[in-house]
Order: sequence, then C-alpha cells, then structure tokens
Amino acid sequence: MTGTSLAGRRPADPAVVQVGVLLELAEEYRLAGDYRAGSGVARQAAELARAAGDATGQARGLRSLANQLLRLGEQEDAVTACREAVAVLEAAGDDAGVCEVLTLQALPLNELGMHEEALDALARARDIAQRLGDRDLLYWVHNRTGVVHGSMGDRGLSTTYLMRALTMADGMDAEARFCILNNVGDNAVHEVSRLRAEGDADGAEETLRRALGHVDEALGLARAAGNPFRESICLDNYGMLLALAGDFTAAARMIENSGAIAGIHGYRSLESAALQHQAHVRLMRGQPAAAIEGLLDALDRAREAGEKPMAMEILRELSEAYEQVGDFAAALGHYRAYHALEREAHNHVAAARARMAVHHFELDNARLETDNARLEAELHRVRSAELEAANLSWQRQASEDALTGLPNRRSVELRLPELVASAGPLCVAIADVDLFKGVNDRFGHFAGDEVLRQIAALLRDHVPEGDLVARFGGEEFLIAFGGLDLPDARARCELLRAQVAGYPWELLHPGLAVTISLGVAVVPGGGDLGAAMALADQRLYEAKHRGRNRVEAGPPPTA
Repeated sequence: MTGTSLAGRRPADPAVVQVGVLLELAEEYRLAGDYRAGSGVARQAAELARAAGDATGQARGLRSLANQLLRLGEQEDAVTACREAVAVLEAAGDDAGVCEVLTLQALPLNELGMHEEALDALARARDIAQRLGDRDLLYWVHNRTGVVHGSMGDRGLSTTYLMRALTMADGMDAEARFCILNNVGDNAVHEVSRLRAEGDADGAEETLRRALGHVDEALGLARAAGNPFRESICLDNYGMLLALAGDFTAAARMIENSGAIAGIHGYRSLESAALQHQAHVRLMRGQPAAAIEGLLDALDRAREAGEKPMAMEILRELSEAYEQVGDFAAALGHYRAYHALEREAHNHVAAARARMAVHHFELDNARLETDNARLEAELHRVRSAELEAANLSWQRQASEDALTGLPNRRSVELRLPELVASAGPLCVAIADVDLFKGVNDRFGHFAGDEVLRQIAALLRDHVPEGDLVARFGGEEFLIAFGGLDLPDARARCELLRAQVAGYPWELLHPGLAVTISLGVAVVPGGGDLGAAMALADQRLYEAKHRGRNRVEAGPPPTA
C-alpha cells in the first residue's frame, strides 16, 4: 500500500513505531503462509493505530487483516475490514490506497457469491486507476476482474481480462507475477474443457500448452518465496491441467502433494479442493466407483469447512458419478441435495448482504457524525470560502469547457489576440477526432465523453505552458503555438497526433481505437486571425480527405 500521504502519521510517537513493528511482523507471517498468526497481529496493529490516531497504520493494518482473513475463508470479516480501510483512506484523500483495497475487497465478495458487488468495487477501482494513470493498479483491477468473471462462468471474458493483466505483469514483483500466472492456469482448467466441448480442439490444446508453462513458472515462484499456500494452490491447478493433458499419474501425484501441504498447514479449503480434484481425475480416467469414495470424503470436508460452493460442485459430480455406475436413485438423491444446497447458498448470500448493509449503515453513521462535528467547527470559514468559490466558479464557467476543463471558445476569442500581440510568430492548429460519431454509436456517449477528456489531457500535457489548448466545439480542439514557424509547428502537431494514436484506448473500452487529424496555418504578419483560422480549417479538411490520422500544414495566403 502506498499510504505515505495519509494524515495522522507521527513517527516520533512510540505507539506509531510499535504499529510499524507489528505490521512488519504481520507481513512476515503472510509471506510465510501463516495467515492465522498474521491476521491476529494485523488486527492488533489496526486497533493500536486507531487508538494512536495513526491513519496510515490503521489502513495498512486493516488491509493486511482482510488479506489474511480471505485466505482463512473468513470472507465476511474480510469485507468488513476492507470497508473500514476504505473509510479511513477516503477521509485521508488517498485515492491510490482506496483503489488497492477495492481490488482486494472484490475477492471475498466473489467468494461469498456477491459477484455484482465485486464487479461494482472493481469498476470503481478501475476509474481511480485510469484517473491516476497508474499501470500497476490497473494490472490488479484486470487480474481480479478476470477472476470474478470466471467465478460467474464467463470463461471467455475471464480469459480476456486475465491475458490483459498478464501482458502488464512484466517488471512487477514476484508476488504479482505469481498471482496472474496461477489465475491464468486456474481459468485454463475450465477454458480447455469449454473449448473441447465446442469442438475447438486446436484452441483447447494451445490454451493447455500455454497454461502448463504458466503454472510451471508459478510453481517455481511459490517455492522460491517459501509460501506453502501458494505452492499448494499451484500444485492443484498444475495437476488438473496435467489430467486434461492425459498424464493422469503425474496429475494424481501433483494434487496429492497439494492436499498434503494444505493438511499440514491447516488450509481447509485447499485440502477439500485437493480431495475433490483427486476424485475428478478418477472420473476422467473412467473410474467412477473409485471417484465416488473420494467425492464423499471431499463433501464431508467441504461441509465441515463451510465451503458451500465447493460442496455444491461435489454434489453435482457425485450425481454424475452415481449415474455412470448405474445407481440412479443415489444420483437423483445427490442431484436434489445439490439444488437444496443451491437454495441455501442463495439464502446465505441474502443474509450476508443484509448483515453487511447494517455494518455499512453503521459505518456511514459514524462517518456522518465525524463530518458533522468538523462542519460545525469550520462553518464560518466555509461560508467565506463559498462566497469566494462562487465568484471563481462563475468566472471559470464563463471561460472553461465543462467536460474537458480546457479553455472554451469564448476564452479563445479573448486570448488569441493577446498571443498575436505578444508571441511574435504564431501558428494555429485545428484538431478533430476522426470518425467520432462512430465512437458514440458503437461504444456509447459516455465512452465518447471519456475519449474527449483523455484527448484534452494528452494535448494539455504535450503543449508547452504559455501556448494555448482549447476545446473549440464538439470534437474539435484548437492549439496556438507562440514563437514557432510553420515547419516547427507542424512537427509539434505530428507529436500530438502520435500521442493520441499511440494511447492504449482499449483500457477505456475493449476494441476502442482513436486518432485525430490536424490542420495547421501560420498567422499572417498583419495578424489576420480569421484568414489563419480559415486556412487551418481548410488544411484539416485536406487531412480528412487524404485518409485521416495525419497533419496538413500550409503557408499564409498571399495577397
């Protein structure tokens, strides 16, 4: 977690120093896979930090607590810890920290079956990551979004997000790389089966080949880190992929090792999964009778661990296995048990939603009371500030484009004559978004607005201070370069064009690509802005006519 900008950090305070020591210890436990001890220390750190007024330590402690409760299967408590961390981070204005916790919060929500809430949290995290332009944060958003879509059964969309995250993982730390490699391998177990069922044998084999390479690398990373939880979950995925490849002996050995590690370290969920997958391999080998024995054992373990989704999957497989051996009464019984547990799981999700709503209400009330106290103390200052802000707002509205924050056309009309008078040589360029109507039609007006905002940001970032960038109307922008002759202005516009064309628009919306065309003209020596603008507009038309995504420039008209 970043968190260095949070208020309330007092390094000289002994309590704050102690919080730091506890957080380091909690992290050591987490990396070693001892989540029970780690969660206890993280909780202690968060409580001590709250008492000491150390917002940074409190947020870090809550995040560490949530991360470790997640691995222990205590999903509701993990969500609660995440929500409390978000409240602290929002109060401190730490947007990056909020984004990190939201991406973490999606995991326990997903495990609880609250998929819509998980995607809502990730959508908010994505907006923050895109606004901050933070590639690492965006990696985690794509990674976790892929996991949630996979849990919802949309393996194609899951693959899209996971592979996008994989392309962003180069240069990240070993933990981040392990996470995406293992997630891709886990998703491939289901994706290979889906592709084979659809008759896409070549696609299935290519997916399987790549996935085996990914989990092999992930297993090496897990062992190098000395983290038994990661090793166990990776061995399980590896075994399932090997079974799909037809190597049942190696598959059984891998999954057995996964279960042994899980049993030693008390990872009940992973131990249940290993038992289930051992039985699944027997089903794949055509040994339904042997599979039934393992599935019944796995079902007992899953129920003991409170793993309802896993128990449902085991009941479904038991129904299929009993049907294969001809015991149709047992098959029907387990099929009915599956549906009964499915209804129970839906009720459990509804009850969890209700409990979390109460907690969220209490959290909001506590936050409201704090805000009210602060507002009472600052009322006089706020009133004065409001009067001043209102005056500034009216001035800004008169000269600023509401969507992009750039100067508007009225501001251009005021500033261009000033630039002509003070800047010496002056060139003007009119930029227009290519095929913008198609963006709105295909991706929606919200996406179109995001495109205009991002182009405005790119132009603003790459035009020197003192020059003018404005939204001229619709999808048109105006740039005025002071002190440049026409060749230099054209070169500068080529840079702007390339920046727009090279921006990763697919991060805003898959399949989105955006370019601009520019027309450039020099303002004549007599300062005839009208003539220069007309010529720039003509050159823009030529750029559009000649294929778009290009710059056209022309000399001033001769008398």
